Amino acid sequence: MRFQTDLVPARLIRRYKRFLADCTLEVADSKGLTEIVAHCANPGSMLGLAEAGTRVWLEPNDDPKKKLKYGLRLVDHENGHFTGVDTSLPNRVLRAALEAGKVGPLAAYASVQPEVKYGENSRVDFLLRSDGLPDAYVEVKSVTLCRAPALAEFPDSVTARGTKHMNDLADVARAGHRAVLIYLVQRTDCTHVDIAADIDPKYASAHAAATAAGVETIALGTHITPQGIDITGPLALGRPPR
Repeated sequence: MRFQTDLVPARLIRRYKRFLADCTLEVADSKGLTEIVAHCANPGSMLGLAEAGTRVWLEPNDDPKKKLKYGLRLVDHENGHFTGVDTSLPNRVLRAALEAGKVGPLAAYASVQPEVKYGENSRVDFLLRSDGLPDAYVEVKSVTLCRAPALAEFPDSVTARGTKHMNDLADVARAGHRAVLIYLVQRTDCTHVDIAADIDPKYASAHAAATAAGVETIALGTHITPQGIDITGPLALGRPPR
């Protein structure tokens, strides 16, 4: 998936109120501005990704309906690796991959329906259907936390919503449907994915219970550049060997 407009580099000054980020553009914009406010589409803590001075990439827009003219899209680790921090992008990227049959364990499904009501006041990210196959309820989680080399972890903050999703998926599995959790890792420097149980023990417990109930977990990696984001393939579950 390519970004709609060319991204521009900047330096992060601060991220605040969850959805705002003050940034300094590396090159002044058409109005001569260098210090701007960008929309940060990420309700998580962005642990390890929001330090002052971090190089970031912003997506400009000229939409008159948008108050902020930039969106924070990438953190540039300046070593050839990137992290995508827009949590709205994984669903778009995954939908394209599901519809193209590029997610191996789910490639046999012909129909991909987004945002379908299920559980108790919930909407599943995708409902997959195909003749002769059990319906597959798919939840997607964006993973950006990395505290040890090659290891991505979820969540980066306490997530009551994530715990609820685990309970809902467990109910789906018990009802005889296929329930699938996908960790889409928006980092290019990780090979493994694990649960950050120290950050949210309740989520870790709910994930373990959901797994015991039959919920499948898939981890997918991504290729990220300032031009776009694409799914590369499966990542290993658990911690990398020492």
